[in-house]
Amino acid sequence: MLESVIIPLLYLASAVCFILGLKQLSHPRTAPKGNATAAAGMLLAVVGTLLKAEIIDFQYIIIGLVAGGAIGAIAAKRVEMTSMPQLVALFNGFGGLSSLLVATSEVYAGKTLGTFTLSTVSLSILIGSITFSGSLVAFAKLQGIMRGMPLVFRGARLFNGFLILSVILLTVYTILNPAELFTYILWIIALSLVSGYYFVVPIGGADMPVVISLLNSFSGIAAASTGFVIANDALIISGALVGASGIILTNIMCKGMNRTLWNVLFVGIEDSGDKSGAVTGPQQTAKSYEPEDTVVLFENAKQVVIVPGYGMAVAQAQHMVHELQKTLEAKGATVKYAIHPVAGRMPGHMNVLLAEANVSYDKLYDLDDINPDFEETDIALVIGANDVVNPAARHDTSSPIFGMPILDVDKAQTVFVLKRSMNPGYAGIENELFFNENTIMIFGDAKETVGRLTAELK
Repeated sequence: MLESVIIPLLYLASAVCFILGLKQLSHPRTAPKGNATAAAGMLLAVVGTLLKAEIIDFQYIIIGLVAGGAIGAIAAKRVEMTSMPQLVALFNGFGGLSSLLVATSEVYAGKTLGTFTLSTVSLSILIGSITFSGSLVAFAKLQGIMRGMPLVFRGARLFNGFLILSVILLTVYTILNPAELFTYILWIIALSLVSGYYFVVPIGGADMPVVISLLNSFSGIAAASTGFVIANDALIISGALVGASGIILTNIMCKGMNRTLWNVLFVGIEDSGDKSGAVTGPQQTAKSYEPEDTVVLFENAKQVVIVPGYGMAVAQAQHMVHELQKTLEAKGATVKYAIHPVAGRMPGHMNVLLAEANVSYDKLYDLDDINPDFEETDIALVIGANDVVNPAARHDTSSPIFGMPILDVDKAQTVFVLKRSMNPGYAGIENELFFNENTIMIFGDAKETVGRLTAELK
């Protein structure tokens, strides 16, 4: 009864929760409910697994549950919202590591493994290892432990290819010769870990949103493969859902940057230069104001659109931005937020930060929804965004961002850009927006600048 009815029903219920939760996560308003629904599904899956007759000792399971729960609770309480990209990268890595460990444990359990099981074990180890080491590199880049720029060397692409080919050949050999499995399994793990490292190292920090979503997909694929290894339906379903949704999100992020996944992952490998100071086109002069000089324009504005970028995250200015929003609304202005899909360092980064500051979801508008409004906008306030508002993407065929969907902030009556300096974005080019007649630069820390502006308006 337990094995034939109750456990399958628990797994079925968990799968339904996963699907519903994923659906609810597609919109900011329902995302908290979706997170809770998916968590409930995972709880059901865990309970169903713990009821299996194969489990004869709960000692280490209890220790793991207590330790993992404690770590999760501490992370939830202590990790700042600005550090969410790093935390997500680590979680992806831990997902890959768990798949790696479970698959490896099956190898050393002394069971006779068939060709299919050996194939799924090998796939779990390969993808799990790449996910783990690659996610650690992504974390290190986002945290500033490693340089955010691509770390490359001559022949990097060839070396990466050699590593992957070696792993595949070793995997095929062990599948065809199961007796040699114990000899080569550690080599497969080691080479896969090195492959993951060199997979992510050549990718710059600005491309981490794509990398994080792709590694999230990898963790799901590894989990699904492990589900086949241990014959766990819930793990297969949940892993497949994570893998598929991660691929879809990766595709969305690439479209938001007008780049192919191949371009993000491999084209930059050959470019070892640092573009941090690169500029193109004739040198121009941008108008610069102090926050106090802009008060009159803000007081008379009827519609203001705020465009947050990574600069807002770095300055941790989201709470002060919300205060500015409330101050403007008190004066009768309509305030909206324009969210570009690749703004920040992970998918939904700006949404998460603004949610922390209690900004209403109704105020957040995607690129396609907000762009028609800019022509009727009195003030567009750009906070730390760069390439995602560069008009060159629309007309300059020689620009590396040509064709990239951008926020049409230049069509607003007045554009205020808050930045620390005139340094270019990841594309390494000057932003045409900064030199437009209707653009005014305000240099300094975003949090301090917004605070000064808010104080003057009150």
